[in-house]
Amino acid sequence: MPLVEVTHDADVPVAALDVLVRVLPHAVSSAVECPEEPYDHDLQPGDVELRFRARGPRDVGGLPVTVEIRSKWFESRARDRQERCSTLARTLADATGTRVGVYLSLPVAGWGEAP
Repeated sequence: MPLVEVTHDADVPVAALDVLVRVLPHAVSSAVECPEEPYDHDLQPGDVELRFRARGPRDVGGLPVTVEIRSKWFESRARDRQERCSTLARTLADATGTRVGVYLSLPVAGWGEAP
């Protein structure tokens, strides 16, 4: 399950943020797809965790929107992570009409879930 944090300028149009809410789950799942965690195109609630926050008065950023993705490390993901970031950034910029930066972090991690 990728964790996705979107940080945005306060003046980014709500319509652009709404587009991100709609396209990010599929776009991120496609971007991190790998043999170890294939994407079946049947997203369920909780498959992608999205978090949005506007920059505060002391936050500094160079782009209107920054998307940080954390997804479990696999060699197949790590090999071409820069290409994955660049492709996703273009996809999101095209969808929203605004400049978007993407940071993909692939930590060695585990995931657990309890009822």
